[in-house]
Amino acid sequence: MTLSLLGSTGSIGRQALAVCEALRTSGPDRGREGTHFLPFEPGIAVLAAGRNTPLLEEQARRFLPELVCVADAEAGRALKSSLADTPVKVLCGAESILEAAVFPGADTVLNALSGISGLRPTLAALDSGKRLLLANKESLVCGGGLVTNAAKRGIIPVDSEHSAIFQCLQGGRREEVSRVILTASGGPFRDFSKEQLRSVTPEMALKHPTWRMGPKVTVDSATLLNKGLEIIEAIHLFSLRPEQTDVVLHPESIIHSMVEYTDGAVIAQLAPPDMRLPIQYALTYPARLPGPAAKLGFTARSTLTFEEPDRGRFPCLALAERAARRGGNMGAALCGAGEAAVTAFLRGECGFTEIAERVERALDDAPYIENPSVEDVLQTVNLYRW
Repeated sequence: MTLSLLGSTGSIGRQALAVCEALRTSGPDRGREGTHFLPFEPGIAVLAAGRNTPLLEEQARRFLPELVCVADAEAGRALKSSLADTPVKVLCGAESILEAAVFPGADTVLNALSGISGLRPTLAALDSGKRLLLANKESLVCGGGLVTNAAKRGIIPVDSEHSAIFQCLQGGRREEVSRVILTASGGPFRDFSKEQLRSVTPEMALKHPTWRMGPKVTVDSATLLNKGLEIIEAIHLFSLRPEQTDVVLHPESIIHSMVEYTDGAVIAQLAPPDMRLPIQYALTYPARLPGPAAKLGFTARSTLTFEEPDRGRFPCLALAERAARRGGNMGAALCGAGEAAVTAFLRGECGFTEIAERVERALDDAPYIENPSVEDVLQTVNLYRW
């Protein structure tokens, strides 16, 4: 496998490189499945990122990819100068990320970009016939059918919840699925009253109790908007109807999602909250190999608890479910408004509860397009940036 890693300096990108490094050194028995030896030697052909050039330079020197792409043109030119003593080729500018997505020397693309910027690289990778590992949920939330129609080889999910569903679906046929149940930790404010939520600060919102993620997804987890985005993502990934999805709060973050079949059986995927496991499963699928992810100690976990999410205190979840039911370009409106509102919140320009108010206003006002083009999606995303 040769990998093009989009978003290499982010949380998922850094952990993906750690997994690749661990798999390279996991010993001669890696890849044994029954009597067949499945060699797995991940090669890093491309690294791509926005502008974190100090880390990107460090990664480039460590893994020596053929190509490094930097979305920020100025930062890219500086990196090109810094890497002049290496054989690594450097491209810069927003279009260079598309070059990374279709690079002929890579057979697999892991899209770990943040936000709507991941949509065009997702489509480019699929159009060029790459095997796509997707950690950019906005591609599916905004792009929907545009993405799934282009996915001739299928998409392997990297998000922990969708990886869990993907794994649970190995236990039955798709037509036997009754519903999928996505779990959510509930974030740091699960027990806050409406009054307490009004006084939440960015510093408070960035302290997630179980996961370590980037600032945007951490705030989205605190508002439960992230879980709403994941509902829409699951609908497109697994060809579900909106009514076939459900959400349950599970503070321990041990069960990552569940699939209920028509006979009433529920299959769940359990593991400690460690993103290295779903990343590795996507990289090595269909094989399971020894890796660096933490193992689950059952005797150390005395209880697993579940609660119904309170959509009154966390209206972003209900707003996302509304967008899922309506379809069309409403996922794009949801993403555009959500990104803008979280940015404003982190800058101190709006309150925590105002995030939901801004998202609701966008869903109320957005001109509806039933079958949006890529241009329609991008235009919708940009409509409600305050």
